[in-house]
Amino acid sequence: MSQILAIAAGGSLGAVMRHLVSTGVYSWFGRGFPYGTLTVNVLGSLAMGLLYELFLQRLSISPEVRALLLVGFLGAFTTFSAFSIETVHLIEQGDLLKAVGNILASVILCVLATWCGLLIARQL
Repeated sequence: MSQILAIAAGGSLGAVMRHLVSTGVYSWFGRGFPYGTLTVNVLGSLAMGLLYELFLQRLSISPEVRALLLVGFLGAFTTFSAFSIETVHLIEQGDLLKAVGNILASVILCVLATWCGLLIARQL
C-alpha cells in the first residue's frame, strides 16, 4: 500500500510540473508546434535514464522512492497521450510535415535522452 501512495503522490507532482513546464515552453515558442509536450517528454526521458541507472545500479533507494519518482512523477510528467492527440490534430489540419516532424523528433529525442541519462549516471 505504501508504494501505491508513493505513486499517487509522485503522479500529482508530475502532473503539476508537466503543466508548468509545457505552459512555460508554449509561452516562449507559441503553439504552432507541440514544443511543450516535446520538451517534457525529452526531459522526462533523460530523467528516466538517469534515475533508473542510479536507483537500480548505484544507490540503495527504497521501493517507495523508486515508485514515487519513476512510476508516479515521471509517468505523469511525460505525456504520450498529449503527444498523440497533438499529432492527430496536426494531421487533421493538413500539416503532415509538422506531424511527421513531431513523431520523428519525439521518438528519436526521447530515446536519445533516455540513453544519455543512462550514460550520465554510469559516469557518476
